[in-house]
Amino acid sequence: MAEYRAGKTQELDPDTLYYLNLQYPVTLYPDPEGGYVAQIKDLPGCLTQGETLEETMANLNEARELWIETAYEVGDNIPLPSNNDSYSGKLLVRMPKSLHRRLAETSEREGVSLNQYIVSLLSAVASLTPK
Repeated sequence: MAEYRAGKTQELDPDTLYYLNLQYPVTLYPDPEGGYVAQIKDLPGCLTQGETLEETMANLNEARELWIETAYEVGDNIPLPSNNDSYSGKLLVRMPKSLHRRLAETSEREGVSLNQYIVSLLSAVASLTPK
């Protein structure tokens, strides 16, 4: 089976084409020194950068193709794209009674549920943590 890429035709087997056609989640963020950085966390080490969004995404697509083709050629495992199905949004947390009391009292003073208050605290901390 032939696949057209980068101005040339390459012979690719159906298994490789299967992985190349999967949609992997992309993480994209601005580079502090200019331009953008993009990565596919499901494919370890698959990241790139570019001056514009278009260039960065084109570079990432090429990096993804090369990552998958190389992994297939050497017999490495190629992970399937991750999804959010494993995250239900529910979490059971054990904590000291004193912390539970302090959180409950603060949420009551704020006029919100304990659950809503804890989520707001977690969200505030998570926004400070680099991805």
